[in-house]
Amino acid sequence: MPAHQPHSPFHTPHSECHIHSTRSPRRAFLRDGSLGIGTLALSWLLAQDEARATPKNVPKENPTLDLTPKQPHFEPRAKAMISLFQHGGPSHMDLTDPKPELSKFDGTDYTENVQYSFSNNASKKLLGTQWKFRRHGDCGMELSELLPHTGAIADDITLVRSMHTGANGHEVSIRFFHGGIPGVLGRPHYASWLLYGLGSSTRNLPAYMVLTDPGGHPVDSANNWSSGFMPPLFQGTVLRPTEPRILNLDPPSYLQGEAQRQNLQLLQTLNRRHAAKFPDDADLEARISSYELAARMQTAAQVALDISQETAATQKLYGIDQDATREYGTRCLIARRLVERGVRFVQLFLAGQPWDNHSNLGTALPAICKRTDQPAAALVKDLKQRGMLDEVIVHWGGEIGRLPVTQDQGDPKKNGRDHNGQGFSNWFAGGGFKPGMVYGATDDFGHRAVESVVTPNDYQATLLRLFGLDWQELVYHHNGQAQMVTAGRSARVVDDILA
Repeated sequence: MPAHQPHSPFHTPHSECHIHSTRSPRRAFLRDGSLGIGTLALSWLLAQDEARATPKNVPKENPTLDLTPKQPHFEPRAKAMISLFQHGGPSHMDLTDPKPELSKFDGTDYTENVQYSFSNNASKKLLGTQWKFRRHGDCGMELSELLPHTGAIADDITLVRSMHTGANGHEVSIRFFHGGIPGVLGRPHYASWLLYGLGSSTRNLPAYMVLTDPGGHPVDSANNWSSGFMPPLFQGTVLRPTEPRILNLDPPSYLQGEAQRQNLQLLQTLNRRHAAKFPDDADLEARISSYELAARMQTAAQVALDISQETAATQKLYGIDQDATREYGTRCLIARRLVERGVRFVQLFLAGQPWDNHSNLGTALPAICKRTDQPAAALVKDLKQRGMLDEVIVHWGGEIGRLPVTQDQGDPKKNGRDHNGQGFSNWFAGGGFKPGMVYGATDDFGHRAVESVVTPNDYQATLLRLFGLDWQELVYHHNGQAQMVTAGRSARVVDDILA
């Protein structure tokens, strides 16, 4: 393990983060002066200000609560990650996990015990898939006809068919995936742990960005990108789902050019006067530097979000020329442009939980596949052709899967599937994952993971390993207790899926 840099968060005692709530005149000036730095930039900068601020007479024992680059435990494979989170629970036996036995015994009673979320219309009748599977790529990965574009990148992905949360509910499993404990609120997202452990690789954009759906927030809303008990500096920064994605990025006309420069210069002067009264306050100097970043973010954010700079071929690759894929394809392309510019973690969400197909599986599942399949595959293709895939992880998957039995809605054409956290699929590409590989297995009916089970804690430990971090060594002290991303739960790095 390489030597740690000074003030590394690893094996270092920490005091709690103390938040300074008194608004200073400088911060009020920045907020109210309409300097045009954008609400996204302002919220990020103020979050840094809050995280660094230490109340009077409290020892500054936790200098790591910033985004300065930090030394990892060992050589990282990945530098950035894009998570395409599929809320609701994609039906793995219809998409990624073919089950001939399920189809063979379609309509017969399932003899195993089943945990239902909606027992009032539950059934023990097995429901075989209505879609065909075929092999793709040199690896021969079997995927559904509903995912033709994912099939085209089969040789680039690691398909894990043995994900397991042990819980069927949406929120309980989402919080397990993101925060390390089933159902518990107030835990930091694993991306917050990445920022805490590694800092940021860009000074021009937020290090952790969230791209939400124009239709609304996903289930569990802002809890999906919370920094929990960590300072808000480490939470996700949300882009607006429609244009303009950042409000007030440009200054009003009467403040453009020289007027803005003079306002910023005045702010700097006020800051420097204040700093002269406290010459030994390194944190104050850091805050001043953060405010001076604001003007740089104007240009960086505009460039990153401007997909018109992309070629027509690239836009077509993401499906931006088609109604069904335009919106999701645009966000996938923006995600690539963000990591290309040093953003460490980007996560895309869908409104509500569109994969939650309790009914009308025959129409609802093809519709959401049509919307997301091409853009997701395009992201992997695009990163690969740009030479970025080796250092950027792409994740696709939801928090649960579906049951092998039908959720009887009366009309067989309207049948769906209930929740299933006992076994389901996620896939990964790039950043050190072994390409063209299928790992783990569910039973013959797709109900339970029975081979090489992977839990959300295993998922978190493996991701940290690819970023050069040891999940057992990455410690944050909260309320006098040493906290880890897995919350002390057992976990393993899934070495078999790493290249």
